[in-house]
Amino acid sequence: MKNHLTSPAAKAGHESVRRHNLSLVLRTVRDEGEVTRARVASLVGLTRAAVSSLVEELLALDCLSESGKTSSGAAGRPGTVLKLSRTGPAGLGVEINIDYVSVCAVDLTGTDRVRVTEHTDHRGVPAADVLAHAARLTNRVIGSTREQELRVVGVELALPGLVSGGVVRQAPNLGWNRVAAEGIFGQALSTLRPAGRALAVGSDNEANLAALAELWFGGLGGVRTFLYLTGEIGVGGALVLNGEMLRGAHGFAGEIGHMVVDPQGPLCRCGARGCLEQYAGRAALLEAAGIDPDTGIRGIGELEQRAAAGEARAVQALRTAGDRMGVVLAGAVNLFDPEAVVLGGIYRNLMPWLEESADAQLTARVVSGRWHENGSRLRASSVSGDAARGAAARVVHDVMANPGAYAAR
Repeated sequence: MKNHLTSPAAKAGHESVRRHNLSLVLRTVRDEGEVTRARVASLVGLTRAAVSSLVEELLALDCLSESGKTSSGAAGRPGTVLKLSRTGPAGLGVEINIDYVSVCAVDLTGTDRVRVTEHTDHRGVPAADVLAHAARLTNRVIGSTREQELRVVGVELALPGLVSGGVVRQAPNLGWNRVAAEGIFGQALSTLRPAGRALAVGSDNEANLAALAELWFGGLGGVRTFLYLTGEIGVGGALVLNGEMLRGAHGFAGEIGHMVVDPQGPLCRCGARGCLEQYAGRAALLEAAGIDPDTGIRGIGELEQRAAAGEARAVQALRTAGDRMGVVLAGAVNLFDPEAVVLGGIYRNLMPWLEESADAQLTARVVSGRWHENGSRLRASSVSGDAARGAAARVVHDVMANPGAYAAR
C-alpha cells in the first residue's frame, strides 16, 4: 500500500505549510517590534513547540535575533524577546534615472543601511554603458554591506518609462527602446563578482517603487488607496488600490505624465502634444522660472530658494505647474477615487507652492466636491530617496514572504 504520508504531494504540502508559517512568524515579529515566543504563539494560533521550531529556523537564517530582555524583567528562556535581525539578509535597490544612479541597501527592519548616489547625464549614452555604471556602483555598495554584516539577497532596479518583464519598452527621456535592462545589468554585475554568488535581479517602473516606499514607510496613517505623482526630468505616477499596485493589462498603468493638458500644446518626447510633463517636468519648471534647465537638480534647489524668498517669477512658475497638475489629477481622481494624492520626487519640497493651485482645480473638477467631503487631500511624500528605497524594500518584502528561499543566497 502506498504511504501517502511520504508521497511527493504530501511532502510538498508539508513544505508549503511550513513556508507559510515561517513567513507568518517573521511578519508577526516585524509587526510587534519586540515580542516573546509565547506571545507569537498566541497571536498566530500555533503551539509554543511549533513556534519555537520555526523561530529556531529563522534564527539560523539570521532573520531574527533574540535577547535576554523580558517585559517583566524576569530571567529565563520563555521570556526572551525576539526582534528582526539587523544583520543577515538585505535588499538592494538601484534607481537609474536620467541624470543619476542611486543605490540603497535596506535591512529587514526597513532601515537604510547604505546609500550612494552618483550624478551623471545619461542622455545619449548607450544603455549598456549606463547599466554597467549602475552595476559598478552596486558592487561597491555590496562591499559596504558586508562590512555591516549584511548579506544582499537580491537586487531590484527602479527604471523610468514603460517597464515589463525585465525590459524597458520605452523610456523617451533616456532614448531607450526595448532594452533588456535586467539581463544586461545582471551580466555586468556577475562579471564584477566572478567568485560571488549570483543575485536575483528584478525591475519595475521607478514611480511604482516610490509608491511602494510611501505605502510601507510613509506617514499615510492607514491610507491604502492612493495616487502617487513623482517628478524628476519626467513626470511619473502610480496607482495603489487597497495596498496593491494597479498595473493594468500590460503593466503600464500610471503614466500620468503623459495625460494631455492641451492637445495643441508643446511636443513631448513621447511624440504626443501637451502632456503634463511639458508643463510640470523639471525642465519646464526651470525654464518658466527663468533658470537654466540644464542645471538639473541644482536648478530645482535654486527654484525652491527663489520661491521661498517670494520671487514672483518662481512662485508663478510653480503656481502654473500646480494648476496644470490639478487638471490632470482631477481626471484621475474622478476615475480612481483615491483616499489621497501624494506628491514625491522634486514635488516633495516644492509642495508649498504647488498645493494651492492644484487643490483649487481638484476642488472645482472632482465630481460633487468629493475631494474635500471625503477628507481626501494632497500631501507631500514623507519618504526621501523613495524609488531606490522602495526597490530595496521590495526585496525585503519577498524575504518576508518566503524567508527559507533566501537561505542559500
